[in-house]
Amino acid sequence: MTKKIFAAAAMAASALSLAAAPMVAEAQTRQRVLVCDGKVKKKANTGTIVGAVAGGVLGNAVAGNGAKTEGTVLGAGVGAVVGHQVAKKKAKKKNCHYEYVRR
Repeated sequence: MTKKIFAAAAMAASALSLAAAPMVAEAQTRQRVLVCDGKVKKKANTGTIVGAVAGGVLGNAVAGNGAKTEGTVLGAGVGAVVGHQVAKKKAKKKNCHYEYVRR
């Protein structure tokens, strides 16, 4: 009699563990992925150009008398980086979303 009870308990425990195993594995295989359309890169490149031009003009205006070229180059470099980052961030807000995928 005790062998039958032990066997029944073992079967029930193994059935529960098999039922729970796919749920645990399924939960670990889902990942959150950022999905963007093709406009993000184009808008970031446009921001780079606009930032470089604006930075160059501002650098030229702020630079001293003998350092106009250096001020223009430095301003264009800083403006390009800032313009790229601002445009990329704005484009991602508008053209990207998260999706959950199984892997």
